[in-house]
Amino acid sequence: MWGGMELRFTKVQGLGNDFILVNGLEEELKDLDFSGLAVEMCNRHFGVGADGLVLLLPSDRADIYMRIFNSDGSEAEMCGNAIRCVAKYLYERGLVRKEKIEVDTPAGIRVPELLLEAGRVRAVRVDMGEPRLERHEIPMTGPAGQVVDEPLEIDGVEYRITAVSMGNPHCILFFPNLDEELLKTLGPRLEVHEAFPRRTNVEFVQVISRDEIKMRVWERGAGLTLACGTGACAAAVAAFLNGYTGRKVTVHLTAGDLNIEWSEDNHLYMTGPAEEVFSGAYPLKK
Repeated sequence: MWGGMELRFTKVQGLGNDFILVNGLEEELKDLDFSGLAVEMCNRHFGVGADGLVLLLPSDRADIYMRIFNSDGSEAEMCGNAIRCVAKYLYERGLVRKEKIEVDTPAGIRVPELLLEAGRVRAVRVDMGEPRLERHEIPMTGPAGQVVDEPLEIDGVEYRITAVSMGNPHCILFFPNLDEELLKTLGPRLEVHEAFPRRTNVEFVQVISRDEIKMRVWERGAGLTLACGTGACAAAVAAFLNGYTGRKVTVHLTAGDLNIEWSEDNHLYMTGPAEEVFSGAYPLKK
């Protein structure tokens, strides 16, 4: 990296899932190693601290192109919490003055809709697209078909899993209660299980009622985080497919709630908050 140079950034968070947002429309990003930069800046002891690095770049087919790098340097296809933060940032900074913003991602174009109050973004509703349910779309090894309540063995113990892709892979498990220690031990094992060739996010879900679930998440490339938007969508789909809930659910996460609707048009709609925390300048190392 260049010595003596600084990179301006804004720290943002959606329900505690936090990101370092860099506006590539204004910052010079040429020759930067995004993967290495993510590892460096996301370090909570020696960097800014975050679950991921979000880059805003030009798009020739949408209002903006969003790239996301996890704290381990791997690139994610999509992130529901990040896209809400991006939409709020773009609108309140005057970069895009529309209530529906088209955001291009490696998983395709997603459309956040801003819910405004006195000219400020109160919440963001995002069309997260259609869930992908066929095994090869997850992707996951094994015979063709959907993966719903299917057995998967780890260390001689059989777990029942449901797999959903929201543009990124998710493995969902249901438990009567959520055990913090199981999250920390089973999460990383499932993330790298051989059944998932591109690794996977792992959602641990407790059903509260027909319209409420509680969720914790082990994110691919980031570990245990406070929230995951695509994970909440995947959990809602899995809960419906397993007969636990209807098509509209409130997902209770550690720092707050997301409202998820699996509409009759087969699209998932996610509504939740987004907040700007602070802005700063990060010194780039040689």
